[in-house]
Parts: sequence; C-alpha cells; structure tokens
Amino acid sequence: MLRWTVIFIILAIVAGIFGFGGIAAGAASIAKVLFFIFIVLFLLSLIGGRRKI
Repeated sequence: MLRWTVIFIILAIVAGIFGFGGIAAGAASIAKVLFFIFIVLFLLSLIGGRRKI
C-alpha cells in the first residue's frame, strides 16, 4: 500500500510540473488517503502484533 502512495505522489508531482492541475490534485488526494490507511494499518499491527499461542 505504501508503494501505491509513493506512485500517486510521484504522479502528482509530475502532473503539477507539466501544469495538469486537476490530475495533480486527484493524484495527491488519492496519495493522502492511501497514506492514512497505511498509517492506521501499521499502528493496528503494532498494537495487535503477533502473539504466540
């Protein structure tokens, strides 16, 4: 999931450089959502962790 976040951030930067404002804004918002989902899942995995049975 972090890979997709990085891909959308790079896409937003490239689109911003070339002047595609709508595409850049869309890619940046997708990257933000994926980043926050990644952070939440990461924190849940830290809290839950693996427990030995």
